[in-house]
Amino acid sequence: MKINIAIDGPSAAGKSTIAKYLAKELNYSHLDTGAMYRCVAYKVLNMGICIEDEPKIIEVIKNTVIELKPDGSIYLDGKQVNDEIRTNEVSMGASNVSKLEKVREELVARQQEMAKSKGVIMDGRDIGTVVLKDAEVKIFLTASAEARALRRHKENIEKGIPSILEELTKEIEARDYQDSHREHSPLKKADDAIEVDSSNLTIAEVVNKIDEIVKQKLK
Repeated sequence: MKINIAIDGPSAAGKSTIAKYLAKELNYSHLDTGAMYRCVAYKVLNMGICIEDEPKIIEVIKNTVIELKPDGSIYLDGKQVNDEIRTNEVSMGASNVSKLEKVREELVARQQEMAKSKGVIMDGRDIGTVVLKDAEVKIFLTASAEARALRRHKENIEKGIPSILEELTKEIEARDYQDSHREHSPLKKADDAIEVDSSNLTIAEVVNKIDEIVKQKLK
């Protein structure tokens, strides 16, 4: 028997990384919903459209193909964009786009369709509270802003992207505030979610912890 697993939490808490490893461990499909909002923001920014022009953005989405492949690669209109959608500009753009009610409705409908077959691990900001309210396991993955900024800083350095730790910490705190105070589907822990603080845990430790929670549920 396969179930659906929802992983929510703030920006840079490691949701996609954990979901990816967990999917491999359980032989589940991983759907990175945050990547979908990032794809929309990336396309809109490149088209020079105002990030708050909802009617135009909806028009763009209706003519946009976003594919989340099992190997973790993300395709926007047939082009792989894994690195392009991870810049700070796109991160903030994704947060702005995700505040728009009609945009959320459009993407949530796509996400719910993807999860109908079960055996899905979905991560984002509102999976347990909105997208997969009936997910059998809900995880709220968190970490301190400092720990998250340090991880993002190390990633940037490895990729050769200029990075200032203090600025990243401020950006993450600003993103947290924006995500938790938006009008539509704000970031919050579902009542039946289990919180996992990854600040001082390795990837393997977090994966093992969630794996145990899933095994208990399946019993």
